[in-house]
Amino acid sequence: MTDIVIASNNQGKINDFKVIFPEYNVVGIAELIPDFDVEETGTTFEANAKLKSEAAAKALNKTVIADDSGLEVFALDGEPGIYSARYAGEEKSDDANITKLLAKLGDNTHREAQFVCVISMSGPDIETQTFKGTVSGEITTDKQGDNGFGYDPIFYVPSLKKTMAQLTKEEKGQISHRRNAINKLEAYLKDDQHV
Repeated sequence: MTDIVIASNNQGKINDFKVIFPEYNVVGIAELIPDFDVEETGTTFEANAKLKSEAAAKALNKTVIADDSGLEVFALDGEPGIYSARYAGEEKSDDANITKLLAKLGDNTHREAQFVCVISMSGPDIETQTFKGTVSGEITTDKQGDNGFGYDPIFYVPSLKKTMAQLTKEEKGQISHRRNAINKLEAYLKDDQHV
């Protein structure tokens, strides 16, 4: 079974990749480099994803994929955006992030939002490539559902009439922003056999 190295310490993301890539042995970077950490100094999802994949590929001399993802709420000019994980502070608390977002949005009736995921693939002999996926939805006024992580409990998907946290792992794996970015990555790999 071929390994896919994910340059992330976020177990939620790694689990998402495991569902999407059942035919591969998905390995989190911490299994190979326990203290791997890259400062996300980029100003876009693309820049931060590339920082992570390029640093990990260089350290391991292997092909690595990384992602940077987050939530963009249009009424808040795209917040929390690249700061999604640490929106309410460096301790990265999902509950605190949700509380801050709902307070900031208040009773605004314009609650359209999107999850964004940019996947970056880097390796010893390849030029870094990025692939962007999104999923559209709306922000609820309270948390609904117990699955998922991050902002999933307040991200309502109108076509499914459920929040992301009310979906099974398999349902989320079919429609998520990460799935949509991975579809582009897979098409790229199949198209030109780049790896």
